[in-house]
Amino acid sequence: MAKVKVLIVDDSAFMRKILTDILSETNTIEVIGTAKNGQEALDKIRALQPDLVTLDVEMPVMDGITALKHIVKEFSIPVVMLSSLTQSGADLTLEALEIGAVDFITKPTSIFKINTDEIKNQLIDKILEAAKVKVAKVSKAKIQRRSVARTSETCKKSTKLRNLIAIGTSTGGPRALQSVVPLLPGDMDAALLIVQHMPVGFTKSLADRLNSMSAIDIKEAEHGDVLKPGCGYLAPGGHQMEVVKKGSDFVIHLDDSRVVTGHRPSVDAMLYSIVEQNIKNTIGVIMTGMGADGKEGLIKLKDNGRVKIIAQDEESCVVYGMPGSAVKANAVDVIVPLSEIANEIMKAMGV
Repeated sequence: MAKVKVLIVDDSAFMRKILTDILSETNTIEVIGTAKNGQEALDKIRALQPDLVTLDVEMPVMDGITALKHIVKEFSIPVVMLSSLTQSGADLTLEALEIGAVDFITKPTSIFKINTDEIKNQLIDKILEAAKVKVAKVSKAKIQRRSVARTSETCKKSTKLRNLIAIGTSTGGPRALQSVVPLLPGDMDAALLIVQHMPVGFTKSLADRLNSMSAIDIKEAEHGDVLKPGCGYLAPGGHQMEVVKKGSDFVIHLDDSRVVTGHRPSVDAMLYSIVEQNIKNTIGVIMTGMGADGKEGLIKLKDNGRVKIIAQDEESCVVYGMPGSAVKANAVDVIVPLSEIANEIMKAMGV
């Protein structure tokens, strides 16, 4: 089996060296070159023809965003961004995913954390998974841009929920969510829960981005939030987002003490809580992402009854792992392209 040929692009000589050392330890990845800025990266891509590029966001001469635009336009190779854990870094990372980057990896806040097994394994896994992606699929998701007429508070004052929508996604998810959530009407009689695999510091930017283009109010979930129709709650990075009953309301419970199905936030953790609270009229949606998070939760949700489970089809997924595992487990009612998911959600609510 041929090794994945990787070009590392970072303005830090230390970072280039440490990334090269980590990736060179594997039998599946070969670092064929490095570059210290975007311009040099473009030259090296033309000369070396790598299978994948890791691209720093902030660099001199030509930054990562500008370089990414050139790469997407000129080459057909997957790009994994290297992002700093800052508000600016989070916003730029989401912009990169929107432009066409397959995934991103957070740079550790301390250089001493780079060599931990967790960081190494995450880096290697993401690169190997991203290398399999057909880049044309990344840009197929049509981001819904529209000007949203909204009041200062579009959530209904009533907390009586008729429906609950629970979406789970990972690799390719930020772009996919922007193709689904903006199509949901602001007056829908449902609350929306979203788990997107993302580290601490990035989910607030994603929630704000979704909110700016959607008719429903989207926020990064906070502990104690009461679920209301016309509102969406995105699980914060580093926390499990669960639903609990408090009086006559259903409220958000956040927990950072455990990992479920290898993730925090986890789709399974969210779905298990919905089943535990015996919430009927739930619409489960599983979209693009690596791994199998969500499969077990969807099985339990289906067994609980009065639910509709929608999976994104393989053709429109950046990575078919999560939907594919749910489909194989017979936990899915309908499989549709990304462009049809919002319609299926509305049909399931009888709209």
